[in-house]
Amino acid sequence: MLRTAVAAGQAAAATANAGAGGVNLRQALRRSQRREQWRAAALVLPLFIFVAVCFVAPIGAMLARGVIDTDIAHILPGVTTALKAWDGRELPPDAAYAALVSDIHAAREAGTLASAATRLNYDVPGFRTLLFGTGRRLPPGISGSARDILIGIDPKWGERETWVAIRRAGGPVTDFYLLGALDLRRDADNAIVGAPSEQRVFRDVLGRTLWISGVVTLICLLLGYPVALVIARQPPPRAALLLFLVLLPFWTSLLVRTVAWVVLLQKEGVLNSLFLSLSIVHEPLKMIFNRFAVYVAMVHVLLPFMVLPLYSVMRGIPPAYLRAASSLGAPPWTAFRRVYLPQTIPGVGAGCLMVFIQALGYYITPALVGGADDQMISYFIAFYASRTVNWGMAAALSIMLLGATLALYAVYNRLIGVERMRLG
Repeated sequence: MLRTAVAAGQAAAATANAGAGGVNLRQALRRSQRREQWRAAALVLPLFIFVAVCFVAPIGAMLARGVIDTDIAHILPGVTTALKAWDGRELPPDAAYAALVSDIHAAREAGTLASAATRLNYDVPGFRTLLFGTGRRLPPGISGSARDILIGIDPKWGERETWVAIRRAGGPVTDFYLLGALDLRRDADNAIVGAPSEQRVFRDVLGRTLWISGVVTLICLLLGYPVALVIARQPPPRAALLLFLVLLPFWTSLLVRTVAWVVLLQKEGVLNSLFLSLSIVHEPLKMIFNRFAVYVAMVHVLLPFMVLPLYSVMRGIPPAYLRAASSLGAPPWTAFRRVYLPQTIPGVGAGCLMVFIQALGYYITPALVGGADDQMISYFIAFYASRTVNWGMAAALSIMLLGATLALYAVYNRLIGVERMRLG
């Protein structure tokens, strides 16, 4: 009995030591994994910092201008503060008129009145003239009612809509630019209404951008699928040569490739000269500065982005699958449709997303080869950012484009699933 008890004790001690050893081993393994994770994080941390500083922060600051509006509050602080307590039903009190007079004098001395006039003119056309005219005619000193002086200078200061516009621009957060990007605005009662018919352009531009991008994506798919299929069925040396030819346009600048299409498609260009010499046509065709030229040039630039994902998926599909389907009696078209095509869906999805998202932001190609009715939303973003220096509207249009892209991506993820886009 004693020996049995001793043996049992030794076995229990051995089991306890083994369990403690297993716990220590697991803890050591977890510590080792954490160290590896920290090393990996330390390696990619400089890249993350670079991306955040050089890309995320500037883009975020740019997009923030679409919802943040502080110009009027800085330039006309007195009247902005006075109008915060105004109910907007009647004309503001005399204190608001007096504050506006003081703000106009201070802004003229500081040279900032033009910025305030430009911002208010976005909301109410003619406000720039109103503010500059008032600034020139205001007397240096105010004796009497500031309300009577301002209304005497211009009757618009006696209209409620003028003061509502100043209060709307008081910030710091505003929906003015976002509503403008959707062809909407707020009226004097703060209700959202449609913009005047002559100012409704952006919804049509967004629809045109989505349509052009969709057509270009479809054409790239119809052209790129057979090209990728042919390359995938070639021996490796020949496939490498064909891929080199697909990538060759990347060695040339996008601007050069687009200008080359202008040379080819113009009335006195290479194609029209060839058609006339062969008597195919009797007068030059209009192939430039229209939607046709936009489609041709964009497809030429974006086609490799469709071919490469398709090829990456197709080269991983064993040819034995089609042979097995044929041996079971499936005709070639049925075998392709029911066996081969479903396996290429991840490549189709990846290629379509790459082409469509890039096409949404195209600016140079439509601007050079398209007409006035073929410009996409990026053209108007550049217009407001560089020509009119309306950063708020440029940011709002960028937000609208980003929102449309995310919405379409969510629809794609819902219908097909992003997890199916894993290549090869």
